[in-house]
Amino acid sequence: MIELLFVTCLVGAPEQCRHRSLLFSDDTGLMTCLIHGQTQLAGWIESHPTEHLREWRCRMGGSEGLSI
Repeated sequence: MIELLFVTCLVGAPEQCRHRSLLFSDDTGLMTCLIHGQTQLAGWIESHPTEHLREWRCRMGGSEGLSI
């Protein structure tokens, strides 16, 4: 499983950030996550207008922690 990790912060309070995660199916590779992750993140941000994306990355699912 591939995991898309990202950090969002409130537009009105940029110091208030949250680590978030989306999972891709087992047949998705890291390169696919990097390409399609951008589309997924754009949709997520569009539906959450009070937040902005600070950073993101893809990794193999099941890794410990949410560090980016």
